[in-house]
Amino acid sequence: MADGPAAVHAMGLAFRPPDGEEWRVAMIDIPVFIVKDPESFYEQLLTSRPDPAIGKPDPAKMKDFVARHPETARALQIVQANPFSSGFANASYNGLDAFRLVNAAGASTPVRWSMAAVDPFEPESPAQSAAQDKNYLFDAVIARIVRAPVKWRLVVTIGELADPTDDATTPWPGNREHVDVGTLTIDHVEGEAPGNCRDINFDPLVLPSGIEPSDDPLLSTRSAAYSTSFTRRAGETKEPSAVQTPASGKGA
Repeated sequence: MADGPAAVHAMGLAFRPPDGEEWRVAMIDIPVFIVKDPESFYEQLLTSRPDPAIGKPDPAKMKDFVARHPETARALQIVQANPFSSGFANASYNGLDAFRLVNAAGASTPVRWSMAAVDPFEPESPAQSAAQDKNYLFDAVIARIVRAPVKWRLVVTIGELADPTDDATTPWPGNREHVDVGTLTIDHVEGEAPGNCRDINFDPLVLPSGIEPSDDPLLSTRSAAYSTSFTRRAGETKEPSAVQTPASGKGA
């Protein structure tokens, strides 16, 4: 997918603690998701397919879909009110689904989490995408990491009883408790040829002890869809990476 001014930025992480468990996280840089359940997502995908006659989605069909899904209309307003960042390094990434943290006594707490960028946010300018090639965001973040490590803070938002855990289109109130639980530091870059990122499925239901899924219906849907996608990709011929990394130095 070519980089562009309206492209959603994403971050996938795999935490592998020494006890053999694993936690996989998939996040994107929009504040809410645009549909609340699998049925709506499927309908939205069909509606947004390009019309062969015009080469893009039929605007009348899209307008009708949004009219029948007021939660999507509200979510789109929230997304459109937040400009995209100028790069991967200064974007903050959100795990849009709710989860539950469970302690040793079995008590659970609803949470959402984000990776908050330490680099100051800058909106992408029209000139930035117009003057660059299709991999300009990747080229920029590689150059940024070669200069110095890039950091994000892992921030957990603590939900309260009234906060919905089954609807990713609805943000929780801004006054909820936010707990800074750690820092992610990226200090070098590798290409995907060894399969370090290519051959992994960032399934949101790969969770360690103490983290459990909420009642958000999108979680199981994402897990199933990611599995199908991974199986199909695994059967494809492995092409050279479209993004080139430095041959030496920190980006080796």
